[in-house]
Amino acid sequence: MNKPSLLRRIFSGFWTGLTWFRLALSNILFLVFLGLIYVLYFSGGQQPMPERAALLLNLAGTVVEEKSHVSPLQALLGEPAPTEREVLLRDVLDSIRHAAGDPAISALVMELDYLVASGISKNLEIAEAISVFKASGKPVIAVGDYFSQDQYLLASQADEIILNPMGAVPLEGFASYRNHFREALEKASVSMHVFRAGEHKSMAEPFLRDDMSPEEKALTERWLQDLWGRYTALVEERRELEPGAIDRFIANYHSLLAEAGGDSARLAREQGLVDRLLVRSDANDYLVQVVGAEDDEGFYEAVFFEGYIARQRPVSFQPVIGDRVAVVTAEGNIMSGEQPPGTIGGDSLSRLLRQTAEQEGVKAMVLRVNSGGGSVFASERIRQALARVRAQGVPVVVSMGSLAASGGYYIAAEADQIWATPATLTGSIGVFMAFPTFEQLLDRAGIHTDGVGTTSLAGSLRFDRPLNPQVAQSLASGVNFTYAGFLDLVAAGRGMERAQVLELAEGKVWSAADALRLGLVDELGSLREAIASAAELGGLEEGYQVEYVQEPLSPRDLLLQQLASRIGVVAPWPGLGAGVQQLVQPLASVARMLAEMNDPAHLYMRCLSCSALP
Repeated sequence: MNKPSLLRRIFSGFWTGLTWFRLALSNILFLVFLGLIYVLYFSGGQQPMPERAALLLNLAGTVVEEKSHVSPLQALLGEPAPTEREVLLRDVLDSIRHAAGDPAISALVMELDYLVASGISKNLEIAEAISVFKASGKPVIAVGDYFSQDQYLLASQADEIILNPMGAVPLEGFASYRNHFREALEKASVSMHVFRAGEHKSMAEPFLRDDMSPEEKALTERWLQDLWGRYTALVEERRELEPGAIDRFIANYHSLLAEAGGDSARLAREQGLVDRLLVRSDANDYLVQVVGAEDDEGFYEAVFFEGYIARQRPVSFQPVIGDRVAVVTAEGNIMSGEQPPGTIGGDSLSRLLRQTAEQEGVKAMVLRVNSGGGSVFASERIRQALARVRAQGVPVVVSMGSLAASGGYYIAAEADQIWATPATLTGSIGVFMAFPTFEQLLDRAGIHTDGVGTTSLAGSLRFDRPLNPQVAQSLASGVNFTYAGFLDLVAAGRGMERAQVLELAEGKVWSAADALRLGLVDELGSLREAIASAAELGGLEEGYQVEYVQEPLSPRDLLLQQLASRIGVVAPWPGLGAGVQQLVQPLASVARMLAEMNDPAHLYMRCLSCSALP
């Protein structure tokens, strides 16, 4: 038998070594995977609860109704910055309410320095939960180095507010400013074709003007004043200030600060906005006394709200059984097809609604809507799915979050009941079509388009050709037809005359109070109140269950969800400073807006004027 050649033996040895290396690497990765599962499911959360502690509401990030999709790479990158995290509103509310009856929880402490945004509507719901906690007789303390406007609304719900002596409470009021792109599109030689129905032009203004029209300013100021009035009234009531005190503080801030020698923290205390000025170490010593316990390192004893609520509702692989109300969340822009959480997909949400209604024991459904709209096609698919749910005998109640406008209102219009929070923005009943063509830009670059077609319309919708006048007329007709259908849908769903709806439509945005007065919603209240109403419609008695429905997750996705719940969600540009992100925001807004316009007919029901929602 011939001995293998030297070259063959070298290659054979190399291949054997490579095989062993591959197997070893696979085993190492498998062990890492098992370790990750152990960390997620068996570590951290299994630490014993202190006998006495504060519930720490350390809201770091943006409060949302539904967390966005997390890719594997994002989940494994590690702990993101607070500006890149998402905090689930339900976790906040449930943890506060459960802690109210927990004898081990002696106080609620809010550390809000890293709260990026929550919005007045979500803050009102959190304030309601804090009221439940305070009714238990336990103290609520807010601590901060510097309270932003969003942060201060929550802090004002506390029994006592502690501010750093170098801090401030820089209140300024609400505003709505957005970018307008007409001149930019003109300079870029981009022809933006916009078709809209109705006289009110707010839906298309960013594409057609360089400023906000007087009519839009009047409507926007109306709902801004409504929201700001709710903000100031709640703060003044909780802080026992005279009506109008907040507005006077803002109007005279420059002179008041000068009188205080430039000491903004002292000014905040003198004006009754905070109670104590303490550095962090002194604040900790004070909280040790309030809570009645301290840890091994000398800090006041506390349990983080996310870990606390995870104990109360651990991961379960068993389906919910029994009679119940099912709650489905629709958060984000409405787009065609399958979309991940944080965006509303016409196909994905429709399927989830259908599957939920078919489950045994579901006696009523609540659709929590937080959306400024989007694709007409996707919105209609979702509306049809809700109509089928109702046809099966399952009552549907819509609970509006911060925003349920345009397409967000379209999918709500046929519900058995519509509830809005007192700070919801809704309406924006209108339809528009928008798409660009680049023939001028190509001409400037020396690129020319020419050819032949079998009809006068062939090749009319190319981005490199001017829009055919016949096609433009047809598109305008399609927009008017869709708008008429929107009006009829609202009229039928709300029991109104079409002429009444027409007066409220044309893209006009309404505050919750105006929407209630005009008949666009039935009641003002929280998600909990909407759930209670749905239970009543479904014939459920006290003690009924509530199921928060999500897309069924594979083991892989469930693992990623648990990982994401521990480390948060990475933002579109991780690592960029806040200043840089603010500079690129206008360009990012345009890019994101264009990316989200995936309607097959280029028809949209979207509230563009709601982008600067407080």
